[in-house]
Amino acid sequence: MGRLTGKVAVILGASDARSMGAATARRFVEEGAQVVLAARRKEAVEEIAAELGGIGVACDIADEASLAALAQTALEHYGHLDIAVNYAGQSAQASVLDVTAESLRSQSDIHFVGTALFIKHMAKAMTGGGSIITASSLTVLVQAPDLGAYAGSKGGADVYVRVAANELGARGIRVNSIAPGFTKSAMTEDYFGIEAVTNAFLKEMPLGRFPTVEDVANTALWLASDEAFVTGQRIDVTAGQALRRTPRADEFV
Repeated sequence: MGRLTGKVAVILGASDARSMGAATARRFVEEGAQVVLAARRKEAVEEIAAELGGIGVACDIADEASLAALAQTALEHYGHLDIAVNYAGQSAQASVLDVTAESLRSQSDIHFVGTALFIKHMAKAMTGGGSIITASSLTVLVQAPDLGAYAGSKGGADVYVRVAANELGARGIRVNSIAPGFTKSAMTEDYFGIEAVTNAFLKEMPLGRFPTVEDVANTALWLASDEAFVTGQRIDVTAGQALRRTPRADEFV
């Protein structure tokens, strides 16, 4: 306990109690952090923040002014910022023959441009060093059909994380990403209700069980803490599925 005592953390993407963002917020508070939680749904994120004694604010990762205001909120309420975690995301499915320019741009705005601008504004607020963490994806590690726009934008963000880590190291700021596997959360809960889907995915996991939002939160905790002398890395939390493959849709029978 107390691994984050005295630290202030911003967590973007925490408007649902089942989410990785909310799980990470709970874990951070258990370890002594003060938190600013953010999401597009203001009332929902305020409710979760209130339960944890934190602050909840509306923020859209596709809006740079909104990201700048989020960083400023942390400074105004707590005087400093030490940790920033970005879980904001939105899935889009289409084959490479059917994908549209609109979908490609939308996915890029959220996952690539949004991540880059999140890093920019959180780093500017970290005057005493810190840790920035973003969410990558299993789809970057194993090429899942129909998720090219999503995976491509996430993969581009992973490259940006490495560049940012290289540049920001001199400021004492570490930048890393976490690649969650097929994890039961607010975004994926419907899939977990389909036994054929869960059976097909579980066969591809060497560790024999699905990752949980708590597994992801614990990884974020380590990266956020002073224990992690690590930067520019993508941490795999896929239960080993990245060593194998993603099932095809025709296997869900």
